[in-house]
Amino acid sequence: LIFFPRILLFAAEDSQQLTPLESFLTLHFGLLLACAAAGLVVNIPSSFPVSTREQKDPPAHPLIVPMTCFSLLSAFLSYNTTGAGSLPILYAICIGFMGVWGLWAITFAGPVSISRKTGANKHTSAFIFGNKSSASEQKKRWKQEQRTMEH
Repeated sequence: LIFFPRILLFAAEDSQQLTPLESFLTLHFGLLLACAAAGLVVNIPSSFPVSTREQKDPPAHPLIVPMTCFSLLSAFLSYNTTGAGSLPILYAICIGFMGVWGLWAITFAGPVSISRKTGANKHTSAFIFGNKSSASEQKKRWKQEQRTMEH
């Protein structure tokens, strides 16, 4: 469907052309199928017996990376499509939002690092706005409390 969308013309009547809408839909449906196939091929274990993974945090969803790549590529191609009316722009906005959401999920996935001493999230910072709940600020307060308790 991606490379040969005219194969659909075999099911149509003689002397017919694909409309821009049909070309648009075949391209993006073909990309979706290719993405799903790539996700399945990459994530199916190839050894028998399947080894168990020793992980502390739960694994990410196996289709998040291929679907994010599909969403961003499809949004880019859709934004640059002409001749199919306003559907490509609307589709680009929706699927682009999904792609950015997938990038956010990939970037910030994983365990949260929490300090054993203070209980603060180590990924916070007091850099620009003076975040009082950042790990460094809580550690400073904890050390100050420890000093006052010792004296």
